[in-house]
Amino acid sequence: MVYRVFVEKKLGLDNESQLLKNEIRDFLHIKALDDLRIIKRYDVENIDSKTFEACKKLVFSQPQLDNVYDKLDLGECQIFAVEFQPGQFDQRAHSCAQCIQVISKKEAPLVRTADVYALYGNLTASDVATIKKYLINPVECREATMSEYSTLQSSYDNPQAVMTLTGFNKLDKDGLQNFVAEYGLAMDIDDIKLCQDYFRKEDRDPTITEIRMIDTYWSDHCRHTTFLTTIDSVKFENELMEKTYQDYLATREFLQRNKAINLMDLATIVAKALKKQGKLDKLDESAEINACTVNIKVNVDGNDEDWLLLFKNETHNHPTEIEPFGGAATCVGGAIRDPLSGRAYVYAAMRISGAGNPLVDFDKTLEGKLPQRKLVTTAADGYSSYGNQIGVAAGLVNEIYHDGYVAKRMELGAVVGAVPKENVVRECPAEGDVIILIGGRTGRDGCGGATGSSKSHTLDSLETCGAEVQKGNAPEERKLQRLFRNKNVS
Repeated sequence: MVYRVFVEKKLGLDNESQLLKNEIRDFLHIKALDDLRIIKRYDVENIDSKTFEACKKLVFSQPQLDNVYDKLDLGECQIFAVEFQPGQFDQRAHSCAQCIQVISKKEAPLVRTADVYALYGNLTASDVATIKKYLINPVECREATMSEYSTLQSSYDNPQAVMTLTGFNKLDKDGLQNFVAEYGLAMDIDDIKLCQDYFRKEDRDPTITEIRMIDTYWSDHCRHTTFLTTIDSVKFENELMEKTYQDYLATREFLQRNKAINLMDLATIVAKALKKQGKLDKLDESAEINACTVNIKVNVDGNDEDWLLLFKNETHNHPTEIEPFGGAATCVGGAIRDPLSGRAYVYAAMRISGAGNPLVDFDKTLEGKLPQRKLVTTAADGYSSYGNQIGVAAGLVNEIYHDGYVAKRMELGAVVGAVPKENVVRECPAEGDVIILIGGRTGRDGCGGATGSSKSHTLDSLETCGAEVQKGNAPEERKLQRLFRNKNVS
């Protein structure tokens, strides 16, 4: 049986509803909206009635702050509900399930949540459609049914044998173009042609898994393809940039580099030059490439200890552009993962972002994009939500407003971590090693989830890129951080 309950903030405490009402009236210019109510809906399965009744006040609501309803009686209004897309991580539902399990001491139940919106006023169909479009980002959520569920169980077909792409090697140029489009690959025509040439030499067609793996590892997310693009012609608009470029060319001469000129070389050449000059004697070098690692001495209770200091920065421009909360949240979460995989504990972070003017009128939003105001406010919520839950202090938060960020937002997170050097043992993987997987479940951002930043995006990207924004589970990553502080684990 599926149990359902509705929870709403009491009058005077309904800040979320009042803020959204004002935003719709002032930003969307829908003055006909007289009032708005937001009600949280919870559906629960695999729980007995006694436990469910207890959880109404212990888990789903706070009696001092909330009204609880078994049925909705909202009067004359227009009503709709919004829920996460299947497979998207719903932290509210996840937290509820864990809390119920603590109370019941049984297996965690299934929980599904939705936000119910009640709109009051003489609203036209066009007004309601505009409000829905503003509230429902199809990358992460969808309109939910108002009907009751018979079950919350999700059923998926079990995959059979891995599919071989029969006929792949016989595709002509148009066929390869259609293949890339059909499977939503990040590869361009030259990439897929190179794959075809390889498998022709192998005298076999590839499996879908092989193509997906190549697509992932060749993507900008993993290989930084754009940064490796050869630069063969350069023009400058000011002397400072030209002088910097000439310094770069001089540094290449000093290093006797004959590799292609590209943005990656420009970004990394200073470290190579400093190393050749003997100025990076504290750099910790190994086969691992997780985060920049430096050997330091730390005074602990009067004794000097050998520690590793780790730095990492990450940009999540594209994910934040199409799903601002999850994109910004995983910007700091993703940056933490690299020092964490180096067995370090992350202590501090910073956020630098770039956006267009968030005060620009809603009607001037570029087609196919979210409004700058929505991007700015929701991304800020995402970053602070993740950072606060994982417990990392943000020493600097700075947002730059410039028209150059209207077409593509900038979202950058950087972190610093450290670990006692004796806690880090590095060995090469070998056949027969046991692999332990720990952490949260993978959702819609599974195989291929990293390739979104490499694709050419169109006006339809908000509708088609739903699986390409990683969703971080901050409490789970916090557990991993704590676990890796244990010397026996790391």
